[in-house]
Amino acid sequence: MTYPAQIRIAATYMRGGTSKGVFFRLDQLPERAQVPGPARDALLLRVIGSPDPYGKQIDGMGGATSSTSKAVIVAASERAEHDVDYLFGQVSIDQPFVDWSGNCGNLTAAVGAFAISSGLIDPTRIPHDGVATVRIWQANIGKSIIAQVPISAGQVQETGDFELDGVTFPAAEVQLAFVDPAADEDGEGGALFPTGKLVDELTVPGIGTLKATLINAGIPTIFVNAADLGYRGCELQEAINADPAALVRLETLRAHGALRMGLIARLEEAAARQHTPKVAFVAPPMDYTASSGKPVTADQVDLLVRAMSMGKLHHAMMGTAAVAIGTAAAIPGTLVNLAAGGGTRQSVRFGHPSGTLRVGAEARQVDGQWQVTQVLMSRSARVLMEGWVRVPGGSF
Repeated sequence: MTYPAQIRIAATYMRGGTSKGVFFRLDQLPERAQVPGPARDALLLRVIGSPDPYGKQIDGMGGATSSTSKAVIVAASERAEHDVDYLFGQVSIDQPFVDWSGNCGNLTAAVGAFAISSGLIDPTRIPHDGVATVRIWQANIGKSIIAQVPISAGQVQETGDFELDGVTFPAAEVQLAFVDPAADEDGEGGALFPTGKLVDELTVPGIGTLKATLINAGIPTIFVNAADLGYRGCELQEAINADPAALVRLETLRAHGALRMGLIARLEEAAARQHTPKVAFVAPPMDYTASSGKPVTADQVDLLVRAMSMGKLHHAMMGTAAVAIGTAAAIPGTLVNLAAGGGTRQSVRFGHPSGTLRVGAEARQVDGQWQVTQVLMSRSARVLMEGWVRVPGGSF
């Protein structure tokens, strides 16, 4: 029997923030995968190594976690005032689907560097030394992101002394501005607060009725108080991910929150929309030890936040969830703001399982409605490998 040979596709494997993913130029994908649809999804699933009933992604580029089962497609943008279009796919580990419903804020940090190195940015806009501004259109959610990419001798500067908790080694700092990060282009999920309330009462089977802040900024997120779930807010991954009953309760919470936010029409639809919304629980500051063994003291942070991603507690914090945290913290009365001590603020530093992160937000009230003009944070990014990925012919 004759089997089709493998084909190779130009790709770059990059770390962005606390995530890793396979990056492609749209025009370098096989023609049938250059458009949305089953062929594109099948290709990315095979590249990453999914679906894998063993949960390891051994036969692909994925790392068997939500942070490492990701794909990015970048193209020159035809939109005014934008350089590139950035499309993100969250690849399921054990199921045959790619979730296109949201952005990855961590991998956003690598998009500008990839665009420059891939020749998608006008060379006249790249300084010999300094910072290159890359204007990104985030195609999943229809939003603008501005990346400030450090340049040295005309090339992307990847090495440096910027330290990011959740990443072992220091690198060059990439500053990101998420512009007008509320509801996406077609209004999915409604406005900044889909229900019109800063705090809702959410009834969830197996948990009860609890307070929740439902917000759509960066990524749709459901914030609840850690104490209402029986947690302290300083938990590490093992405390949640090794508890199957807890994972079921949190997924049930996520499904009911998605329904209340208008992201799904029926509860059962949540199973096919794993990437969004996120669930996060918050608590006032306290001392704890991060997963690296690094001590985090209460006076170093304004609050504690733990967030779920693709059914598991995230090892650090998703960049998009950090946008939601910064936004909610800036608006008096949300659960995030109250956990941070209440009042008005333009930035917040929160504790997560790997350490701490600072994020800034500019919020204001217009005609009684809250608006957020931009959210600022710093990440880092680095090329890990570049060349080609190979997939068996006929697999997509």
